[in-house]
Amino acid sequence: MSTAESQDIEQATSAIGAPDSKTRRYDRQLRLWAASGQHALENSRILVLSSSATATAVLKNLVLPGIGHFTILDSAITTPADAGNNFFLSGLESVGKPRAQEAVQLLCELNESVEGEAVVKDISDLLQTEQGRAYVRSFSLVVAHNLRKDVLDGLSLLLWNDLSNPPLIVVRSAGFLAEFFIQFHEQCVAQPHTDETPPSLRITRPFPALLQWARELDFDKLDPTEHGHVPFVIILVRALDDWRKSHNGAPPSTSADKQAFKAAVREMRRKPDEENFDEAEAQAWRVWQEPAIPRDVEALFALSPLSSPGLAATLPSSKLTPETPNAAFHALLRTLDAFARSDRGPGCLPLSAALPDMRTDTESYVKLQTAYKEWAGIEKAHFKELLGEKFPDIAPLMTADQLDTFVKNAHHIRVLRGTRWGEWDTGAGTLATSLTTYACEAATATHLAFCALSTLLNDNPDGSNVTVESLKTEIRKLVGENVELPDEVDAAVGEIARAPTADMPNVAAFLGGLIAQEAIKVITNQYVPVKGYCVVDLVDSWTSIIGQ
Repeated sequence: MSTAESQDIEQATSAIGAPDSKTRRYDRQLRLWAASGQHALENSRILVLSSSATATAVLKNLVLPGIGHFTILDSAITTPADAGNNFFLSGLESVGKPRAQEAVQLLCELNESVEGEAVVKDISDLLQTEQGRAYVRSFSLVVAHNLRKDVLDGLSLLLWNDLSNPPLIVVRSAGFLAEFFIQFHEQCVAQPHTDETPPSLRITRPFPALLQWARELDFDKLDPTEHGHVPFVIILVRALDDWRKSHNGAPPSTSADKQAFKAAVREMRRKPDEENFDEAEAQAWRVWQEPAIPRDVEALFALSPLSSPGLAATLPSSKLTPETPNAAFHALLRTLDAFARSDRGPGCLPLSAALPDMRTDTESYVKLQTAYKEWAGIEKAHFKELLGEKFPDIAPLMTADQLDTFVKNAHHIRVLRGTRWGEWDTGAGTLATSLTTYACEAATATHLAFCALSTLLNDNPDGSNVTVESLKTEIRKLVGENVELPDEVDAAVGEIARAPTADMPNVAAFLGGLIAQEAIKVITNQYVPVKGYCVVDLVDSWTSIIGQ
């Protein structure tokens, strides 16, 4: 190696600066939700209504990844029972002191960059004043654990009445059973991080450079090594191009056609051990199963944005404004519809530059990747042009990363519409049906047991009136007196009657990770959060989602 080459390499490597302290600290999670997700976390303000073992376990899993601020709002005084089950209290030293203040001290030690505050007040008092209600609405997310039913009803209604209010996570636990529910109006997810809908490789709609490569490649003149490393994408584009020439431009459609197409791919090989042709045959489904627009995405094109001040009503809107809830996402969504239908477009979603692994050599893979990236850039430019034409007031408010992320993930974007907490419980017929539906019986029984427990604890917070019979009586009020209760109800009410107010450390630790994970999804708008009631049974070790 020459001196010049050595200097170039040294200069190139030294130009890469060492990561800063934040990047080193959060290295693992940055691989999960990137800088945009971390930025959202660091700008979040979380209100937690309790300093119980479960509430502090949730906070532990939010403080460690670096939320910006948390407030524990709780008027409780630490008891010996609290000192025995909450790892974020200083044992007996905390007894007799405000539980929220004691918990904040230890939680803040987990991450010096996170601000923590304790407010020794009762949430019910805050909800009585406009100043208190405004304070609650000022947070990014509210988490409530085992809140009294009447207070929770008022809180959920307050946060549901305006689209700009923060989401609410309601957590209920007793003994080895628990459930949680996320109340949100709309969650627009441009980065779901799912593999359910793989990006199109444009085999059926090849862009010019791809089609040209496939047509001009002379398979007969390739040496054995080159022939065994032709990317499967090129093989399929060429095979489909040849097929269409002899079938009036139509792709394989019938079962016989598909088998014949696969046979044509097999005939292109020279040796029986050419793995790239095996891969092409295995990927042949892309020729007839790869839609121009995935059905789930196409359904979003007819979705109207939510309209304030309606609670969950959607009203047709001919024009989006910057004040529209999630205006940027809906502008991108409408532009995506226009792109797919544009005469200058490909008749499908924008090309993603992402390529799967494949049997080929480095040179061919890099060439293929370069071709995809270049054409993806051309289509992104067209998409950006359409966005500016359709939404001149909203487009300037978007960042380049926001646009790039949406276009890159256009094939599996998600829009979730939520419901108010407790709304599902108002329909006796719905609850009774779920109680007798296969695979939902146990989860519905546990949920109903928690509803019954909340009603009883609302009258007697000490749980002295909680018995198997009183729980069943409340459940019958919810589902109807004539509904026969299955055996799963007996199991659920038995566990809850045994420990109606128990907040167990091992259950709290499990719930802490589970709920914090969902909270991060909501805060970052990445990944797909749970919709409905997530029921947890740690007696038999299962979770289930109902009431979606």
